[in-house]
Amino acid sequence: MKWIAISGSWRKTNEEIENKIRNTVREIMARGDGIVSGGALGVDYITLDEALKLNPKAERIRIFLPTTLEKYAEHYKKHAQLGTITPEQAENLISQLTKLEQANPQAIIEEQNPDFTEENKKEKYYGRNSKIINASDELIAFPVKTEMSESLGTSDAVEKARVKGIPVQIFSYDLTK
Repeated sequence: MKWIAISGSWRKTNEEIENKIRNTVREIMARGDGIVSGGALGVDYITLDEALKLNPKAERIRIFLPTTLEKYAEHYKKHAQLGTITPEQAENLISQLTKLEQANPQAIIEEQNPDFTEENKKEKYYGRNSKIINASDELIAFPVKTEMSESLGTSDAVEKARVKGIPVQIFSYDLTK
């Protein structure tokens, strides 16, 4: 069995991107391989949603968090209050990760370092990318260019995968048009 990392934008997706992600996850699961991802919104959320439909016991799912699930939930609730994301997005993500933890507690790999703050979150997310790539045999990336972002975290994962020497597939999308 191979572990396939999926990385991509948390900010924005569309129906075309979602369909490509879901089809990709179905192909991976159908051949008996596993999914590794980061447990964020957007691409990660869609990836885990599809993976859980196909593998409800979650024995072929690994989700790396940049902190504990409890602190991660607090982080998303705070961003919902700030308006960075909607309260519904925060609750859906927290519910999804809780469902995964209930299905298979070993599927969530939490960073136990308690110092996850707004000031160091970029460092923690990029550290999480390193762990995702280290646990993977291949990377499939979905960078999405928007008015607000160029998928820097996804670019970081791609670079780390290339340095590791594992296969990388990239499906780029430009939503600025």
